[in-house]
Amino acid sequence: MNARFFPRRLPFHLTIPETSLWYNLEISATRFPNRPALTFGVAAINYREFQVQCEALAGYLQKECGVRRGDRVALFMHNSPQFVIAYYGILRADAVVVPINCMNTTGELEQLLRDAGATTIITAQELQPRVEPLLGTKSQGKTLQRSIVACYADYFGNSGGDQVATVLPEALAAPRKQFPQPQVAHWHEVLARAISPAPHTAGPDDLASICYTSGTTGKPKGCMHRHRGIMHSAVSIAYWHDVRQNSCTLAVLPLFHVTGMQNSMNAHVYGGSSLVLLPRWNRDAAFAAIARHKVTNLTTVPAMIVDLITNYDPARHDLSSLRVIGGGGAAMPEAVAARLRQVAGLTYIEGYGMTETMAPTHINPGDRPKAQCLGIPIFDTDARIIDPQTLADLSQGEVGEIIVSGPQVLEEYWNRPEENATCFLVRDGRKYLRTGDLARVDEDGYYHFVERLKRMINAAGFKVWPAEVEALLYGHPGVQEACVIGKHDPRSGEVVKALVVPREAARATLAAEEIIAWSLQRMAAYKVPREVEFVASLPKSATGKIDWRLLQEQEAARS
Repeated sequence: MNARFFPRRLPFHLTIPETSLWYNLEISATRFPNRPALTFGVAAINYREFQVQCEALAGYLQKECGVRRGDRVALFMHNSPQFVIAYYGILRADAVVVPINCMNTTGELEQLLRDAGATTIITAQELQPRVEPLLGTKSQGKTLQRSIVACYADYFGNSGGDQVATVLPEALAAPRKQFPQPQVAHWHEVLARAISPAPHTAGPDDLASICYTSGTTGKPKGCMHRHRGIMHSAVSIAYWHDVRQNSCTLAVLPLFHVTGMQNSMNAHVYGGSSLVLLPRWNRDAAFAAIARHKVTNLTTVPAMIVDLITNYDPARHDLSSLRVIGGGGAAMPEAVAARLRQVAGLTYIEGYGMTETMAPTHINPGDRPKAQCLGIPIFDTDARIIDPQTLADLSQGEVGEIIVSGPQVLEEYWNRPEENATCFLVRDGRKYLRTGDLARVDEDGYYHFVERLKRMINAAGFKVWPAEVEALLYGHPGVQEACVIGKHDPRSGEVVKALVVPREAARATLAAEEIIAWSLQRMAAYKVPREVEFVASLPKSATGKIDWRLLQEQEAARS
């Protein structure tokens, strides 16, 4: 623990509620029944309505779908009131939430459902066609027996031409559809039945969620998280970012991913604050929602911040309500953070976590943040830097692999004994997770991300960390976005290649030679991009991060 720079207003240790996550909603609904809980477009439901709808869904899951304590229920939809209600409704039924990335195809979906053993899914009508081939009976060899299908527009309200209506893309704005399969139930009919659930019996040590990794280094792995661990993470975020009943968050990161799930949903339900939901990133909708609903908290990834501040106009956009803005998933380049401070007077609070850690293990202190830095370990969490080959502890300033131990770290991977045997270490009687991320610790105990262990570029024997080069490229006045990858070279093995999205004002004049010459003045020669390719945009993952893996794969295919 870094006592010297730990936020002075916070305790070093947190006493966590000895309950399931469901009680967070029940308590907030009891305390603040009329407080807006879930806002979507121009409509909102309060905490009392939120609780009632969760209980109706839980009753249906138990009595019509046969869901029992510990059963896994898949949740496959975009950010919406129905996602949040489904999440807490599954927990109210004493079941386990299995959130699934909305970009998954039918084949990928089937793989996850079979692995989790889920026979019931809650989805939305634009995704139901991917679910439909999996529906049937056990005798037919089908994965799913039941699907509950929601329509986002049911909760959107009558926009009347309001600018906030841009929150709902056309593909998601369709009116309610009917699906005739006998295994399908429609959301509005499920809630209308208002079936009372059995008493809630799940406790802090029950399994609450199985969250799957992205599968970029192999098949997706299910991370087992109990109520106790998810509670620790949610309460930690609420304390660290001062989430209270009068807070309001813009939930734009996907809630099926742990960063959005914890920072934008579970921490705020714990605090009794309001969630304004965006199903996908849309800067105009974000600007409008922040101003309309007086949003105080915003968790994003750097690519979203780049989009926001590049298009910020003080004459048209009001960001004055924002009090906390931060995130993780990728390092925030110092140049971008400086622009955010300049145009909006906001300091980006960076954190670090993984699917395996149910969001943060590290966050920057709000009163002493450092730019382009992961921060310090949070409550009751220990981290170390080790040599990834010898597993020996490394000294301050040395680059090595982060290992972490804390209440929020997964217990183990679901059905993966071989992974469990290799991904954990024991140090001084504590169990640590190997993260696969490289970092160094500075003299103040702050952790600085260097690179993914698998992403390093080997340029004629020199180690090049793409994140470092990208951070420097963002300092060029003509660069809006950048992604660095390795390019095969017959002499050096690999050389550095940069894909650059120019700022609008520089698109007609910016040249690759200028970027290379500028880089030579600011970084060692072996780090300088040998090739610069200008592109109109960079591919993004479902969580809004630049998809460097896809670009690297495309480059490898051309070699």
